[in-house]
Formats: sequence, structure tokens, C-alpha cells
Amino acid sequence: AMADGEPSGAYREFKALVEAADRKFARARDLPLYGGGDHHSRKAFKAYTRLWRLQQDRRRDLVAAGLRRWEIGEVASRIGQLYYARYLRTAEPRSLVGAYVFYEAIYSRGYFAAPAPANANASAAAGGGAKHQGLLIRYKELRFIARFLVVAMLMRRAEAVDHLVARLRSLVQESKSAYPKTNFKEWKQVLQELDRFLKADGAYKGSRSLRYDNLFDSYASNLASIARFHSKRVLKLKEAVLTSYHRNEVKFTELTLDTFRMLQSLEWEPTGSYQIAVKELTENGTMSDQSGPSGLIDIHLSTEISDGNLPSNPQRAIIYHPTVSHLMAVLATICEELSQDSILLIYISASGLADQNAYHKYASSSSSRSRPASAFSIDKPNSHTGSDDHVWLGPRGNGGPNNLYPEDLIPFTRYPLFLVIDSENSHAFKAGHT
Repeated sequence: AMADGEPSGAYREFKALVEAADRKFARARDLPLYGGGDHHSRKAFKAYTRLWRLQQDRRRDLVAAGLRRWEIGEVASRIGQLYYARYLRTAEPRSLVGAYVFYEAIYSRGYFAAPAPANANASAAAGGGAKHQGLLIRYKELRFIARFLVVAMLMRRAEAVDHLVARLRSLVQESKSAYPKTNFKEWKQVLQELDRFLKADGAYKGSRSLRYDNLFDSYASNLASIARFHSKRVLKLKEAVLTSYHRNEVKFTELTLDTFRMLQSLEWEPTGSYQIAVKELTENGTMSDQSGPSGLIDIHLSTEISDGNLPSNPQRAIIYHPTVSHLMAVLATICEELSQDSILLIYISASGLADQNAYHKYASSSSSRSRPASAFSIDKPNSHTGSDDHVWLGPRGNGGPNNLYPEDLIPFTRYPLFLVIDSENSHAFKAGHT
């Protein structure tokens, strides 16, 4: 520290701001990504903006006082997480770009790259405390790369995805060698999930985006039929609830393949005005320079990356493996805030069978299956059990609490509703004329 004490004072201020920002981040993170809560996100953004500016303005003093690179990376990672959460909440493409910008900067500058102990003897020499901290930083890096992968996949950055997958795989192997007494089994499972996901979504390389594109997806012959609906009432798709529940379904983290594709199909394909240039993860096959201050990440993603030629995307609530009661609560919360000119889209991908092994039995008997007398029977709560007039949301068993019936959605038909049921039992939901 310098004689006047400025570095230590700056470091104390930095630590105090980190604690305050982390509290705000925790409140924003714990709120569901629907039904309000934007003010917590704004407060967290404001706190991390102030923190980021401090480390930019006084980087030299902070480093002299003991600030480490992974601490800077942690701040930048939190900002990236806030951008990604804003994207999920608001469907603003620029927020997804913001997350990518910060994640790419963290990765290329190696904020979490800490040398691991070469062997057990080196670990002992370094001391148990240093080894423990090295392991914590390694976990931070693993989680960061997993988050970066999701953002890169959503942006269809194929080269970045390939590079990050290779890095995650090598990092898990390095971690197993550097910390032999630590079980990295969960990260092996993450790699297995990732491999399945990318294999199932293998068409992402060089393919046209799933997003809606006026150039390819508009048909002039449809305009006349669409126009007649505008004569009485103009409705806009403003909200969407996306969920899937299958046993052993293809997923990465809590993003299933079904919701991943629906998430993109409910967005407009950008015309290019917000496709800002981002640096490649590698330059000539090597990591970019990490020796500089590395603090000049642009925290202000201004309006020039907005696409003024396109309407706004509908907001989406993505729910991972909900119970029936949770799904009902989410729909009720969203409908409470739905405006009169809004359409609510509900997408549910789920099996009609609790036991997936029973699918062949279902298929063989489908031709002779008898339809229920009424799709909206108000019999005993579990009188539907064993029939094919529901989809199944649950980890095990087969019964009323885990079954979603068409009549469960009747209260939400008070609003303009677009329902998509991706299931072998979807025919049951055609019976409702409300």
C-alpha cells in the first residue's frame, strides 16, 4: 500500500460495494423471471455499474492492495448474469448481446484462469488454504463456462460453442488431475448432457436461425386473411409460457431442447443492426493478451444495437419441470397483468404416460382407443387416471396431482389464448370449445 493509504481505502470501498451489490444480486436472482421484479434487477445493475467503474478508475491501486483477477471476473460474471436474466425477462436481444460481450471478455482475458497445483506435493507445499481457494476458483470457472455456453448457443455462435465445449471438457480433465480427492462426477454428467444436447441440435451449424424472418416466413397470400381479423380487434402476442416435462429429456442445465427451440422461434430474426462485432475467443489459435488492465468492457450497450425495424419480442416465462400447481400459479400471475389487446401463448411439451416404457402399449392400442364421453367431465378428482385425456407433469407415479387436464386451462381462456400441446395426448386438448 502507498503511504497515503489510498490503495487500502480504495480496496475497503471496493469490498463494501461488493457486499452491497451481492445482496442486491441475490434478491434479483431469487425472484422468478415473470410477474414483475424489474426494480430489483435495476438496483443490482446500478450497484454493479458503480463497482465496475471503481475497479476501472482505480485498478492500479486496487491491485496493489491485493485485488485478484478472479475477483474482477466475478464482478463481470455477475453483470453478464444480470444481462442474461434481463433477456429472459424482457426478450430484448440487446440484453443477450450484453451477456455475450461480458462473458467473451471474461473468457478471452482469463479472469478465472488460475494455475492449478501440478501434483500432490506441490499442493502440500502451497498449503491447504491455497489449494482450497484454487478449487473454489476452478468451480467458478466451470460454472462460468456453462453459462457462457448457453448464451453462445442462443446466439448461434457455432465456433464459440465448439471452442467452449472443448475448453469445458479439458478443464474437467485438468481438475480431476489437479484435485484427485475431489469428486467431479456432476461435471462429467454436465458434459454428457451437453453432448446429447448438441447432437440433438446438430443442425445449428450453418443452418438458418429458428427465429422468425420476414424474408423467408411471410406469405403474401396470407395477408388478406390476416387483415380481416384487424377490422374488429388488433391482438398482439405479448406473453408466452414455455415448459416441458419428460423423463430423461435432452437438456443442458435447466434449458430443455424443446424450450430452447421455442424460445428462439418466438423471436424476430435481427436485420443486422444490433449484430455488434465481438472479438473471437482465440487469435491464431492462442488466447488473446491477458496482461493488460482488461477493465475496459463497455457496460453501456446503447440503443444502436436495438433493431428499430422489428417489433418487440413477446416476453417469455420458461419453467423447468413444474408441478401442475406451480404451472397454474404462473399462468394466473401472468394473466393478472395481461392487457386487453394481448395474446397469451402456452407451450407444454409433456408425455401423456407416466411410464415411458408403456409407449409401445399406447401405440398398439391407439387405433382402437375410445374417446371419453366428455372432455370436461366434473367427476371425482382422480376419475381420469389411466385414461389418455391429460399430459403428465411429475417425476414418478401416475395420479391426479401430476396430471394436467384440458379443463385445468379453462380459467385462462377468459383471455385470448394460443395453446400448443406437444404430446401424444394432445388430441384431448382439441375438445375444448370455450
